[in-house]
Amino acid sequence: MSQAAKPWPTELRIRNQGDTLAVSFDDGQSFDLSAEYLRVESPSAEVKGHGPGQETTVAGKILVKILDVEAVGNYAVKIQFTDRHSSGIYSWDYLYKLGLEHAEIWEKYLRKLEEEGKSRGG
Repeated sequence: MSQAAKPWPTELRIRNQGDTLAVSFDDGQSFDLSAEYLRVESPSAEVKGHGPGQETTVAGKILVKILDVEAVGNYAVKIQFTDRHSSGIYSWDYLYKLGLEHAEIWEKYLRKLEEEGKSRGG
């Protein structure tokens, strides 16, 4: 897929007192991504590790909220959460993927929590 063909965000808006990030793209897709979902799927090294197989399943983030969204160049945003996490850089492609594949990604996350004996609440 060429760079020109990739969806580009047209709007990012924090909604519901920080519970949700609404993202719209120029191809007509729009997604409401929960703060918890964005936090546990953060592209940061804390969550994704520094290479394959180093991912960490982050638990206990059901109450986390979005405090702020800050542009990173023309390609991404940094999201600051109420648990002080702010090191993940969410590219437009990654936000789009999180929206399009939400059901599969969330189900995989819930399965991993269960397998590891962790919970969304803590």
